[in-house]
Amino acid sequence: MAASSASSSEQTEPFLLVTEDLVPSLPPNLPTTTTIDFSGLLTPPLILQTDLKEGCGGQLWPAGRVLAKYLLQLKMDELRGKTIVELGAGSGLVGLALGLHSPNLTAVHITDLAPMLPLLTKNISLNPLLSSVIPSVLSWGSHIPPSIPPHPDILLAADCVYFEPAFPLLLATMEELIGEETVCYFCFKKRRRADLGFVKMAKKVFAIKLVEDDPDK
Repeated sequence: MAASSASSSEQTEPFLLVTEDLVPSLPPNLPTTTTIDFSGLLTPPLILQTDLKEGCGGQLWPAGRVLAKYLLQLKMDELRGKTIVELGAGSGLVGLALGLHSPNLTAVHITDLAPMLPLLTKNISLNPLLSSVIPSVLSWGSHIPPSIPPHPDILLAADCVYFEPAFPLLLATMEELIGEETVCYFCFKKRRRADLGFVKMAKKVFAIKLVEDDPDK
Protein backbone atom coordinates (compact mmCIF):
# COMPACT_ATOMS: atom_id res chain seq x y z
CA MET A 1 0.00 0.00 0.00
CA ALA A 2 1.40 3.42 -0.96
CA ALA A 3 0.56 6.66 0.77
CA SER A 4 1.33 10.25 -0.38
CA SER A 5 0.94 13.54 1.41
CA ALA A 6 -0.64 16.71 0.00
CA SER A 7 2.76 18.35 -0.07
CA SER A 8 4.87 17.61 -3.12
CA SER A 9 8.04 18.05 -1.04
CA GLU A 10 7.19 15.28 1.45
CA GLN A 11 6.55 11.69 0.51
CA THR A 12 6.32 8.54 2.64
CA GLU A 13 7.79 5.28 1.45
CA PRO A 14 5.45 2.40 0.72
CA PHE A 15 5.13 0.17 3.78
CA LEU A 16 3.44 -3.01 4.92
CA LEU A 17 3.11 -3.85 8.60
CA VAL A 18 3.17 -7.58 9.37
CA THR A 19 2.10 -8.73 12.82
CA GLU A 20 1.83 -12.12 14.52
CA ASP A 21 -1.88 -11.99 13.75
CA LEU A 22 -0.96 -12.54 10.11
CA VAL A 23 2.14 -14.73 10.57
CA PRO A 24 2.12 -16.48 13.95
CA SER A 25 5.48 -17.46 15.41
CA LEU A 26 6.54 -21.08 15.06
CA PRO A 27 5.89 -23.25 18.13
CA PRO A 28 8.95 -24.53 20.00
CA ASN A 29 10.14 -28.09 19.49
CA LEU A 30 8.28 -29.80 22.30
CA PRO A 31 9.21 -33.24 23.67
CA THR A 32 7.24 -36.12 22.16
CA THR A 33 6.86 -39.68 23.34
CA THR A 34 6.65 -42.69 21.04
CA THR A 35 6.64 -46.47 21.29
CA ILE A 36 8.80 -48.77 19.18
CA ASP A 37 8.56 -52.58 19.07
CA PHE A 38 10.85 -53.29 16.08
CA SER A 39 8.28 -55.38 14.22
CA GLY A 40 7.24 -57.29 17.33
CA LEU A 41 10.75 -57.99 18.66
CA LEU A 42 10.09 -56.02 21.85
CA THR A 43 7.18 -56.92 24.13
CA PRO A 44 6.37 -54.59 25.81
CA PRO A 45 7.51 -51.98 23.30
CA LEU A 46 10.19 -49.44 24.06
CA ILE A 47 8.86 -46.09 25.30
CA LEU A 48 11.06 -43.27 24.12
CA GLN A 49 10.88 -39.53 24.56
CA THR A 50 12.53 -37.38 21.91
CA ASP A 51 13.49 -33.79 22.63
CA LEU A 52 15.40 -31.36 20.39
CA LYS A 53 15.86 -28.76 23.12
CA GLU A 54 19.54 -29.66 23.53
CA GLY A 55 20.22 -30.35 19.85
CA CYS A 56 19.67 -32.90 17.12
CA GLY A 57 20.94 -35.77 19.28
CA GLY A 58 17.53 -35.94 20.94
CA GLN A 59 15.74 -37.17 17.81
CA LEU A 60 15.36 -40.70 16.46
CA TRP A 61 18.15 -41.38 13.99
CA PRO A 62 17.62 -43.96 11.20
CA ALA A 63 20.84 -45.87 11.82
CA GLY A 64 19.81 -46.35 15.44
CA ARG A 65 16.68 -48.17 14.33
CA VAL A 66 18.69 -50.32 11.91
CA LEU A 67 21.36 -51.26 14.45
CA ALA A 68 18.92 -51.98 17.25
CA LYS A 69 16.76 -54.23 15.09
CA TYR A 70 19.80 -56.09 13.72
CA LEU A 71 21.10 -56.81 17.22
CA LEU A 72 17.66 -57.84 18.51
CA GLN A 73 17.16 -60.22 15.60
CA LEU A 74 20.54 -61.90 15.47
CA LYS A 75 22.97 -61.04 18.24
CA MET A 76 21.26 -61.25 21.63
CA ASP A 77 22.74 -64.66 22.47
CA GLU A 78 26.22 -63.29 21.75
CA LEU A 79 25.62 -60.29 24.01
CA ARG A 80 24.77 -62.30 27.14
CA GLY A 81 27.13 -61.57 29.99
CA LYS A 82 29.05 -58.98 27.96
CA THR A 83 30.01 -55.46 28.94
CA ILE A 84 28.41 -53.06 26.48
CA VAL A 85 29.12 -49.37 25.84
CA GLU A 86 27.20 -47.17 23.39
CA LEU A 87 28.72 -43.97 22.00
CA GLY A 88 26.59 -40.96 21.06
CA ALA A 89 23.45 -42.62 22.43
CA GLY A 90 21.24 -39.54 21.97
CA SER A 91 17.81 -40.57 23.21
CA GLY A 92 19.16 -44.02 24.15
CA LEU A 93 17.33 -45.99 21.45
CA VAL A 94 19.85 -48.80 20.87
CA GLY A 95 21.05 -49.42 24.42
CA LEU A 96 17.55 -49.20 25.89
CA ALA A 97 16.19 -51.64 23.32
CA LEU A 98 18.82 -54.19 24.34
CA GLY A 99 18.20 -53.62 28.04
CA LEU A 100 14.45 -53.98 27.61
CA HIS A 101 14.78 -57.17 25.60
CA SER A 102 17.11 -59.26 27.72
CA PRO A 103 17.63 -59.92 31.45
CA ASN A 104 20.94 -61.64 30.65
CA LEU A 105 22.96 -58.53 29.87
CA THR A 106 25.43 -57.58 32.58
CA ALA A 107 25.06 -53.84 31.98
CA VAL A 108 24.59 -51.44 29.09
CA HIS A 109 26.42 -48.11 29.41
CA ILE A 110 24.79 -45.46 27.23
CA THR A 111 26.90 -42.33 26.79
CA ASP A 112 26.62 -38.86 25.31
CA LEU A 113 27.45 -35.24 26.07
CA ALA A 114 26.28 -33.70 29.35
CA PRO A 115 23.25 -31.85 27.86
CA MET A 116 21.79 -35.21 26.75
CA LEU A 117 22.04 -36.86 30.17
CA PRO A 118 18.59 -35.73 31.43
CA LEU A 119 16.93 -37.22 28.32
CA LEU A 120 18.80 -40.51 28.73
CA THR A 121 17.82 -40.64 32.39
CA LYS A 122 14.19 -39.83 31.53
CA ASN A 123 13.98 -42.62 28.95
CA ILE A 124 15.48 -45.14 31.36
CA SER A 125 12.72 -44.28 33.85
CA LEU A 126 10.00 -44.74 31.22
CA ASN A 127 10.79 -48.43 30.64
CA PRO A 128 10.54 -51.63 32.71
CA LEU A 129 14.13 -52.59 31.94
CA LEU A 130 15.20 -56.21 32.39
CA SER A 131 18.90 -55.33 32.42
CA SER A 132 20.83 -52.51 34.01
CA VAL A 133 21.16 -49.50 31.69
CA ILE A 134 23.56 -46.87 33.00
CA PRO A 135 23.81 -43.33 31.57
CA SER A 136 27.20 -41.60 31.57
CA VAL A 137 28.73 -38.43 30.19
CA LEU A 138 31.43 -39.02 27.58
CA SER A 139 32.89 -36.34 25.35
CA TRP A 140 34.76 -37.74 22.36
CA GLY A 141 38.46 -37.03 22.51
CA SER A 142 38.45 -36.76 26.31
CA HIS A 143 39.76 -39.39 28.69
CA ILE A 144 37.33 -42.21 29.47
CA PRO A 145 35.75 -41.59 32.90
CA PRO A 146 35.99 -44.37 35.51
CA SER A 147 32.22 -44.98 35.34
CA ILE A 148 32.68 -46.49 31.85
CA PRO A 149 34.38 -49.90 31.65
CA PRO A 150 37.70 -49.89 29.77
CA HIS A 151 37.90 -52.18 26.75
CA PRO A 152 34.25 -53.35 26.82
CA ASP A 153 33.29 -56.57 25.09
CA ILE A 154 30.88 -54.71 22.80
CA LEU A 155 31.03 -51.13 21.55
CA LEU A 156 28.00 -49.66 19.78
CA ALA A 157 27.78 -46.54 17.62
CA ALA A 158 24.80 -45.50 15.48
CA ASP A 159 24.74 -42.37 13.31
CA CYS A 160 27.81 -40.92 15.00
CA VAL A 161 29.22 -39.83 11.63
CA TYR A 162 27.53 -36.53 10.85
CA PHE A 163 30.01 -33.76 11.76
CA GLU A 164 33.35 -33.94 9.99
CA PRO A 165 35.42 -31.92 12.51
CA ALA A 166 34.47 -34.50 15.17
CA PHE A 167 35.85 -37.47 13.17
CA PRO A 168 39.32 -37.41 14.81
CA LEU A 169 37.75 -37.08 18.27
CA LEU A 170 35.41 -40.02 17.68
CA LEU A 171 38.26 -42.12 16.35
CA ALA A 172 40.44 -41.28 19.35
CA THR A 173 37.69 -42.38 21.75
CA MET A 174 37.17 -45.61 19.83
CA GLU A 175 40.91 -46.32 19.93
CA GLU A 176 40.90 -45.87 23.69
CA LEU A 177 37.89 -48.10 24.24
CA ILE A 178 38.49 -50.90 21.75
CA GLY A 179 40.70 -53.66 23.11
CA GLU A 180 41.95 -56.84 21.49
CA GLU A 181 38.69 -58.68 22.23
CA THR A 182 36.26 -55.79 21.68
CA VAL A 183 33.69 -56.07 18.89
CA CYS A 184 32.33 -52.76 17.62
CA TYR A 185 29.02 -52.55 15.77
CA PHE A 186 29.16 -49.27 13.85
CA CYS A 187 26.16 -48.20 11.77
CA PHE A 188 25.61 -44.93 9.95
CA LYS A 189 23.58 -43.47 7.12
CA LYS A 190 25.76 -42.04 4.37
CA ARG A 191 24.65 -38.46 3.81
CA ARG A 192 27.74 -36.89 2.26
CA ARG A 193 30.87 -38.07 0.52
CA ALA A 194 32.85 -36.81 3.52
CA ASP A 195 31.20 -39.45 5.73
CA LEU A 196 33.21 -42.12 3.96
CA GLY A 197 36.32 -40.25 5.03
CA PHE A 198 35.75 -41.54 8.53
CA VAL A 199 35.64 -45.11 7.24
CA LYS A 200 38.98 -44.58 5.51
CA MET A 201 40.44 -43.24 8.75
CA ALA A 202 39.07 -46.18 10.74
CA LYS A 203 40.46 -48.74 8.28
CA LYS A 204 43.97 -47.52 9.10
CA VAL A 205 43.43 -48.42 12.75
CA PHE A 206 40.92 -51.28 12.97
CA ALA A 207 40.08 -54.50 11.16
CA ILE A 208 36.71 -53.72 9.55
CA LYS A 209 34.17 -56.19 8.17
CA LEU A 210 30.92 -55.31 6.45
CA VAL A 211 27.78 -56.88 7.88
CA GLU A 212 26.49 -59.49 5.47
CA ASP A 213 23.84 -61.27 7.55
CA ASP A 214 21.31 -58.48 8.08
CA PRO A 215 17.95 -59.97 6.98
CA ASP A 216 16.59 -56.48 6.26
CA LYS A 217 19.53 -55.49 4.05
